[in-house]
Amino acid sequence: MPRQNTSPADYPQAVLQAIEQLAQNIVIARKRRGETQAQWAKKLGVSQPTMARIERGDPSVAMASYVMCLWLINQAQGLAELIAPLNDHAALEREVSKVRGQQRAVRAAEAKPSPRGPAGAATAAGLAALLAKGPTP
Repeated sequence: MPRQNTSPADYPQAVLQAIEQLAQNIVIARKRRGETQAQWAKKLGVSQPTMARIERGDPSVAMASYVMCLWLINQAQGLAELIAPLNDHAALEREVSKVRGQQRAVRAAEAKPSPRGPAGAATAAGLAALLAKGPTP
C-alpha cells in the first residue's frame, strides 16, 4: 500500500465526521438489504476485514471502496455530481464577486467624464454589457 502524505489523525475533524456518517449510512443500507459484511465484501471485491473497516469509518480505506459502496446503494446517483462545477458554490460565489467588482469598476469609469469623448463612454457601456452576461464556461 502506498504511503500516505497526511496521517488520518491529522485530517480536519469535519472530514472525519463526514467519513463516520458515511460509514453509518453504509451499515444501515447493508442491514436494510438483509446482507452480511461478507456478501458486500464479495460484491465490492474486498476482504471482509476491509468491509468491517469501511463500516467503522476508517479513513485509510481506499476511496474506491467507499465509492463502490455508494454505487451499490444507489446506482442512479452520481458521486461526481456532488462536486460538479454547478454545485461548487464556493467557486461560484468567488466568480460572482469578481464580476461584481468588475461591474463596480466599469460604473466608476462611466461616472468619470472620458477624455476621449463619446467613444470612451461607448466602450465602457459595451464592457458593462459583456459583464452583465456573466462568465463564459
